[in-house]
Parts: sequence; C-alpha cells; structure tokens
Amino acid sequence: MEIIISTYPEKIKSSPSVETIVKDAIIKVGELYGLETAEVSVTLTDNVYIHELNMKYRNIDRPTDVLSFALNEGEEPDIVDGPSINMLGDIIVSVERATEQAAEYGHSIEREIAFLTVHGMLHLLGYDHMEEVDRVEMRKEEDYVMAKLGIGRES
Repeated sequence: MEIIISTYPEKIKSSPSVETIVKDAIIKVGELYGLETAEVSVTLTDNVYIHELNMKYRNIDRPTDVLSFALNEGEEPDIVDGPSINMLGDIIVSVERATEQAAEYGHSIEREIAFLTVHGMLHLLGYDHMEEVDRVEMRKEEDYVMAKLGIGRES
C-alpha cells in the first residue's frame, strides 16, 4: 500500500509517532478491506487550513477534525495498460483539533489520530454517517478496525 504523508502549512510539526499511527491505521484498513494495491494521501494540518477546506468544499464555516476526498467515486474510465494502483483519495487531519478532542475525551493523541485516520479511510471506502442507519454501520466498522489495531475507546 502506498501512503503519502505531508504537512500543511509547513510549520506544522509532525512527530514520528503520529506518522506511525497514521500509517498503521491505513495499513490495517488496507489489510482488512483488501486494499493492498491502494494509494492514499494524508495531510496533517491545523484548524485554520481545515476550516478553509471545510468552508470551501462543504460550506461549513468551522474547523473539523478530518476530511476525506475520495478519488474513486463516480464513473471514471478504466486505465488501459497503466499501473494497477487503486488511488483511493486524500485524508486531511487537523492535528490541532485531534489534540483538543483527545483532551476532551480523556484519551491519548495517538488514539485520536488513529480513530480519525480510520474514520477518513472508511469515508474513502464509501461509508457515511448522514443517516442514522449509516452512522451505526460506520461506527461498527470503526470499532472493528480499532479493535484489530489493539486500540480501545479508553486508550
């Protein structure tokens, strides 16, 4: 699985432990959902930048914790004689918001980053939480992946 991690703006400091958690979560989703040849891009950012994206793409005027932009939604033509990489899309995580939420929920930043990464990956796979039945299904999948990562709710 190809995982590209970047930070924006560049002043955002990403620790090796945060990047390891992101990679571990993506790899686990890849293993569990048969995505060994997939590619995912992750941007670690702050509340200012994710707020801009949330306003631009969702018309919601506040920062959020994670955004996902799937590249395989819709009717795209197959690439003939090209690489067989499944480009899933982009995940943007506000490390600033994740830190705030970890403190609010009383667990570690590592647990929160893992959860947000799993949540973002599930969105790339088509899961959503707009309707209650979908929210319940997505939560079940989140719990399943987090358990496979060995990370409980109290971590």
